[in-house]
Amino acid sequence: MNEKNIVLVDVFGNNIGVSTKEEVHAKGLLHRAFSVFLYHDRKMLIQKRAKEKYHSGGLWSNACCSHPPGGIPMEEFVQQRMYEELGIKCPVKEAFQFIYFHKFSENLFEYEYDHVFIGEYSGKLRLDPDEAEDAAWVDFDELARLLREQPQRFSVWSLTAMPKVMSMIMLSE
Repeated sequence: MNEKNIVLVDVFGNNIGVSTKEEVHAKGLLHRAFSVFLYHDRKMLIQKRAKEKYHSGGLWSNACCSHPPGGIPMEEFVQQRMYEELGIKCPVKEAFQFIYFHKFSENLFEYEYDHVFIGEYSGKLRLDPDEAEDAAWVDFDELARLLREQPQRFSVWSLTAMPKVMSMIMLSE
């Protein structure tokens, strides 16, 4: 399957077809996605999305995210995208899934069944400038404050997922 094809899913995460990236976002079709969150020492890696992204450009978000194509194991594609976007390889584990919907404009929607992966990493990064213009390691307390006081600086999905990820990490310590 071509990477430009996006896997359509039902609300339970079952595959129900494929469509193009353009069509799923123009029509608001529910599709599969993943988000990677990386942390170490009570700090989370956040990236500032490249301004040229088709939506949420210039906003802070999680370490890496994408739409997995069908026909390749999701874990394998997650590793591939982390290497392409961040220049890293590290173990990550799927922690939970959630659905979110957001209307950016009359013809631009995000309606995703998002698989959330979490991993611990503390090495160097090599950002792909087409994906991210900056990255930072932010202390959990400071990140929680920023999410509360300046939500407009963050991608829609990270407002939902980041607090849950931080809670899960803190509970596991």
